[in-house]
Amino acid sequence: MSDAQISLHASVPSIDSILRLDTAAVLVEQYGRSLVTEGVRQVIADIRSQITELGEKALPLLAESAVVAQVARYVEDASAPSLRAVYNLTGTVLHTNLGRAVMAKEAIDAMVKVATGASNLEYDIESGKRGDRDSHLDDLLCKLTGAEAATVVNNNAAAVLLVLNTLGQRKEVPVSRGELIEIGGAFRIPDIMKRAGCKLVEIGTTNRTHLKDYEGAINSNTALLMKVHTSNYEIRGFTNSVSEEDLSQLAQEKALCFVSDLGSGTLVDLSQFGLPHEPTVTETLEYGADIVTFSGDKLLGGPQAGIIVGKKDLIQKIKSNPLKRALRVDKITLAALTEIVSLYRDPRRLTQRIPLLRDLARPITEINSLAERLLPVFRNSLAVRAEVSIEDCKSQIGSGALPLDLLASKGIVITPTAKKGQTDAALQRLAKDFRDLPIPVIGRINDGKLIFDLRCLEDETQLCAQMSELPA
Repeated sequence: MSDAQISLHASVPSIDSILRLDTAAVLVEQYGRSLVTEGVRQVIADIRSQITELGEKALPLLAESAVVAQVARYVEDASAPSLRAVYNLTGTVLHTNLGRAVMAKEAIDAMVKVATGASNLEYDIESGKRGDRDSHLDDLLCKLTGAEAATVVNNNAAAVLLVLNTLGQRKEVPVSRGELIEIGGAFRIPDIMKRAGCKLVEIGTTNRTHLKDYEGAINSNTALLMKVHTSNYEIRGFTNSVSEEDLSQLAQEKALCFVSDLGSGTLVDLSQFGLPHEPTVTETLEYGADIVTFSGDKLLGGPQAGIIVGKKDLIQKIKSNPLKRALRVDKITLAALTEIVSLYRDPRRLTQRIPLLRDLARPITEINSLAERLLPVFRNSLAVRAEVSIEDCKSQIGSGALPLDLLASKGIVITPTAKKGQTDAALQRLAKDFRDLPIPVIGRINDGKLIFDLRCLEDETQLCAQMSELPA
């Protein structure tokens, strides 16, 4: 180490001297002494490393104001929440990685209300005795679906697990090979069935399964018949599957329970909003299903939850399973889900009140007008770096719902003006710069372009306000 470096190291301020500064005291008041001390220690260690590397060029870093400025950045970054709001401009409305359904205002208000005080979560006000948390929602679900009873757990995979463990443990459950789906995060129906303690009996083939396949699989050790709605993929061509009506009739003849897992699940006919029809919970029960499971945070537009509806005696068995306590929802989820389900009592206003349905049914003319307003803002911010245009694009519902059905949309399309051979790097930098904005903007990259599908954009004012922070 040179004499100059030794001198610079000797000039590095001590941790205590920085902490005694008034500017550091402001940070301590805001963030706490422990975190600020950690920040000062880390900044000083970084300065010493830079002195070794840069020599006298590191001299500006030694000023107390410079040290405090670095400490301020450190504690601010350390205190920032990891879970943040983002703009979902990917074109996937129900994006699992981006939190799926946006919550309705009524649900948000309900969550805040129960979070800020005590509530009658498991308390019967009329009798003054312990109550059942399902009581806040089961009557409403029954009225809307026609079920005899209902219960709720923390997601649909948990609902399937709980139903199978309750009704099929140590017994056989025939399932069509074409329905042995894999859902998000590599969770597979066969794995869930194994964990539930029942034996999967694969029947039929990938593309064709017949009623006789179910009949041939039934024996004295069969617990139930199960149909899994393949909401996250679709086989077309030479195919055949057995209807809910036929499976229900067969189950009744054999004195078995018939379980239908809808996956996404919906309480209303989506075709009324110009969307493809998806089997509703009510229809599935009318077809003869004894138990139906579906998600709360997909087509329903609510919080993450798994909903189980069906015959009263079977629901009671399911609720009595010790696993139910491990899989139950908390008061926040229950409050939000109750409000979301309540909105379905007024079907005429669903697209006005449930953000998911509003986004799915958003008219292309409205999206195009939004794109035209945003175009000059994007062009002004990216004038040197890229060409910006409006192009037709396709949105998808996402989270396994109606995977082949795409919705016409409009997107802001950004094409880098980089030199030949540098286009991909420039494209990745553009995408990163948008992710680095105060509210990250998440789009998709396709064919050498960064595409921002505008179907889900609501707050254009805030988006425009932060565009000035993009690097030139």
